[in-house]
Amino acid sequence: MKILITSDWYAPAINGVVTSVLNLEKELTAMGHEVRVLTLSQSPHSLKKGNVTYIGAVSAGMIYPGARLRTAPAMVLLRELVAWKPDIIHSQCEFSTFFMARKIAGAAGVPLVHTYHTVYEDYTHYFSPSRRWGRAAVAALTRWVVAQTEAVIAPTAKVRRLLESYQVERPIFVIPTGIDLARFDAPVDAERLRELRRGLDIPQEALVLVYVGRLAEEKNLPQLLRHVAAMERDDIRLLLVGDGPYRGALEAQVRSMGMEGIVRFAGMVAPAQVADYYRVGDLFVSASASETQGLTYLEALACGLPALCLRDECLTGVVIDGVNGCQFRDGVEFCRFLERFAGDEHLRRQLSRGALETARREFSARTFARRAVKLYEQVLLESQGSGAA
Repeated sequence: MKILITSDWYAPAINGVVTSVLNLEKELTAMGHEVRVLTLSQSPHSLKKGNVTYIGAVSAGMIYPGARLRTAPAMVLLRELVAWKPDIIHSQCEFSTFFMARKIAGAAGVPLVHTYHTVYEDYTHYFSPSRRWGRAAVAALTRWVVAQTEAVIAPTAKVRRLLESYQVERPIFVIPTGIDLARFDAPVDAERLRELRRGLDIPQEALVLVYVGRLAEEKNLPQLLRHVAAMERDDIRLLLVGDGPYRGALEAQVRSMGMEGIVRFAGMVAPAQVADYYRVGDLFVSASASETQGLTYLEALACGLPALCLRDECLTGVVIDGVNGCQFRDGVEFCRFLERFAGDEHLRRQLSRGALETARREFSARTFARRAVKLYEQVLLESQGSGAA
């Protein structure tokens, strides 16, 4: 099967959409499918490199963090993709590359499937002073985008229900995004982890809570700081791995709360090193309610790291109370679980085993790709039966 994947974001950018696209591309290719990618260039110039077509673009970060907008028409490159005759197009973003995906699908006469990755309602503060107006705008955009497709993929039941609340009129399929387990299967290098702790000024005997992700307002990190502070324990360290627009505010909050001895900012980490930073921790923590799925949760579990996360519908079947961690509702539940976890070595080992088992059973990239192919085949069969392809 010839599959064209379109995405506004691609390597070297680091976010959940890019991780999903790279894993899907890799696994589909390994299964014998011919895959090409259409994405935006990091400059105004268009080019083709291997199986990836880059369309010239400029930054639009004032609209949405990391966003880019197409500037180059690049009609020759787009015509090449039409002439390649893909069997199906799988779009991953709602903006620049979606419009190109729609145009190519129409010219080639092939179905268009779309994955809805982002809960834009949680990001409306970037472009609208009114949350109500922002939600209405997001709903209208979503309905229009989905109406151009044959089917939409939701990474979780949470996203499916959100799409249903927007009254979209296309079939919705829940397919959890998988991760490349091989990145997290390497044997633990105990000396490397000791070196990392020393470099981060974390005592070897400390209980380390680790958060991996963007330092952004919608990640609700101030709440996490308050919960950790409420523990009033000097043997706990909170390691924040990542960077983003909210880092300065967080650093100021840490100082104002007198938590300089507790919190460590690791900054951005190369993808090849991320697994080591998870393993420096004893427990993955998050207070975010803005995730559609949250690949960092899956990555933590794949490293054998139990998770303590704010209860959220996207974590159904991911973070399971008593199996691989705990979903907390408030600070009381956060502190109660953490106190128990800190004092029970048997529980820590049990939850670590449960984390590994959950990741391997449910969230491998190969399982993700197989489910996607099954949907492609269903959509192709239905479109051929209707005479649309």
